[in-house]
Amino acid sequence: MHAKSGRTVRDLRRENRTAVLRRLYFDGPMSRLALGPATGLSSGSISNVVAELVAEGLVEEAGSVDSAGGRPRTLLRIAPGSGCMIGVDVGETRVRIELFDLALTELARTERPLAPSGPRTARYEVAVVVDHLRDGIAEVLRTAGVPAERLLGVGIGVPGIVERTPEDGAVVHGQTIGWDAVPLERLLRETVELPAEVPYRIENGAKTLGQAEMWFGAGRGARSAVVVLFGSGVGACVVTDPLGPGRALEWGHLTVRVRGRRCRCGAQGCLEAYAGAEALLARWRDAGGEPPAGADEETALTAMLAAAYPPDEPGSDPLGDAPGPDMAAVAVLDETAEYLGAGLADLINLFQPERILVGGWAGLQLGSRFLGSVAAYARAYALRHPGGRTQIALGTLGPEAVTVGAGLLPLVDFFAQGGRRPERAPSVPAPAWQTALRDRVST
Repeated sequence: MHAKSGRTVRDLRRENRTAVLRRLYFDGPMSRLALGPATGLSSGSISNVVAELVAEGLVEEAGSVDSAGGRPRTLLRIAPGSGCMIGVDVGETRVRIELFDLALTELARTERPLAPSGPRTARYEVAVVVDHLRDGIAEVLRTAGVPAERLLGVGIGVPGIVERTPEDGAVVHGQTIGWDAVPLERLLRETVELPAEVPYRIENGAKTLGQAEMWFGAGRGARSAVVVLFGSGVGACVVTDPLGPGRALEWGHLTVRVRGRRCRCGAQGCLEAYAGAEALLARWRDAGGEPPAGADEETALTAMLAAAYPPDEPGSDPLGDAPGPDMAAVAVLDETAEYLGAGLADLINLFQPERILVGGWAGLQLGSRFLGSVAAYARAYALRHPGGRTQIALGTLGPEAVTVGAGLLPLVDFFAQGGRRPERAPSVPAPAWQTALRDRVST
């Protein structure tokens, strides 16, 4: 049966369920009476949808609230234990895997370190990363005592460009880590022991960061934003619909200096060659700085900040013999702030966002002291009108934001399907050559 708009009754029922689930998730607990105007649905539709969702265990009662002159109204909320999601961050120094319930309460986590030294391509060897994912997913489910059948899906944030193909599902093009068309979804389906109906959602890490900050962090309430991931490299996600998915940008490979420093992508003059933490530390070393030998990037950046901004405690140095700031570190950090500010100015001029939010481990470690300089340079390079309207701030969800955002990816799909699990995840067809060979053998 079709409605006048061409949508079936089944489509309309799914859309009604989606509207109720989303409103309860973002604004709950809410009463049935409040859900009507919040979703635009009639009281009859609300009653029917809520009855279905309660019967299925997706929605539960959460106390009551007094009404004006009538009986107390029952409040409803999403049942946190009715499902769970796994979020994964394939980061620069580790693979972080977390299991969440529907309220984003962490149920279990594990981290698998990546090799701190050696070529980046060796650190990100595909087989090693896939093994980390296989073992980590099994570990968090086992630790929390959660059966795999309760999973709504596995969301994964990765460095690089993600595209989808009929043959392999999600394929990752991670030029800076040596991944050339890696069929990550197919490899996971072949390796990880999960039910066939459990979906994988693989996206750029900046996009998952943007999802988290817009839903639960510093982006809440903004109509548009650019969320910047500042780690070993830099990336960004532009969001024009607060509840919709953002769009990942390879912002770090914007050319900021013709014939400039060699970037780890192989090109010259990329923003990442000047503003990423890896490049920042290399430039400090070139200027005479001494990062701790054998330290990972996070530890080395901490040392650089301590060198540039030594603690100034009254009375700690009565003779005045304490070393002053490392001027090489100060100069490199200031130059980095200018490059980042110029890069943010490009984002302001291109997208005119309401907010720019800076996240990622390096961005959070550099913190508000550094961000003030970046924002000043951004406004100096941007056009006055959009530059004066854009708020520049730090993200608020911490270094786990990429993992949280990755965990949200399957939840977004679950809500879009009206809170119904697919009977089977979209299959990844066999490669064309394999199909042709099978057909030839069968005939």
